Amino acid sequence: MKSKFLYLLLLVSSFGFSQSINDYTGVIIPLKYDFLKSENQYRLATLTKVNLKKAGFEAFYANENFPGGYNDRCSLLNVDVIRDNGFLVTKLYVVFKDCSGKEIYKSEVGKSKEKEYDVAYAEALNMAFESVYALHYKYDGTPAVNNGYTGMAAVPQGVQAAPAGVTAAAAVAVNVPNSSTEPDGSVLFAQPIKNGYQLVDSTPKVVLKAFKTTNPSIYMASKGDIQGTLVLKDNQWYFEYYEKDTLMSEKIKVKF
Repeated sequence: MKSKFLYLLLLVSSFGFSQSINDYTGVIIPLKYDFLKSENQYRLATLTKVNLKKAGFEAFYANENFPGGYNDRCSLLNVDVIRDNGFLVTKLYVVFKDCSGKEIYKSEVGKSKEKEYDVAYAEALNMAFESVYALHYKYDGTPAVNNGYTGMAAVPQGVQAAPAGVTAAAAVAVNVPNSSTEPDGSVLFAQPIKNGYQLVDSTPKVVLKAFKTTNPSIYMASKGDIQGTLVLKDNQWYFEYYEKDTLMSEKIKVKF
């Protein structure tokens, strides 16, 4: 009986000192994941930041000068994307760790059967983040346990500037109200193509291309040279992308 009581006491104590992602003020994103050959290859660092921002996190690239209030590394999580082995299937999952390397959360595995790496990695990563969205992250003001680490955030010596597609500053969400891709506000028409749609105007001219993911409310999208996502929010479509250090959200009127 005494041993059971001690076991229960230890169990309760361990829960009392456990960490939650809600204990952390933001997330640090590496410019390169281990399974990639170059920084921001397939724009996965950019896509990670987009997903983190949508999940409610403040997110920063590893080579940024962090803004005031985010100078304690141990108040921030480090995110990593891991590729899992799979035959004819691309598998990715997301891991959040604290400043000492302790795992705080691991997402569900995202999968894709697409053959092109850029499409497959994007689809698998977006699927993995669905379990992160389900956490409904919100910083609760509880300081994260330091675990003895006292380092301050700074740009490490020898780190190169952020690559094309990765901006070295905190993103600020900007909504562009009452606008569409066309200046006159007319509707764009969705025409089916392989793995998605092309949105055309009345001329008809292809304005934007959208590629399916496992989430019917999110498409990988391109508008000329601009890469982003087409997202359904409150029955309205938005084309979201980064312009320098700013996350832009452009309202799109689409008829499928």
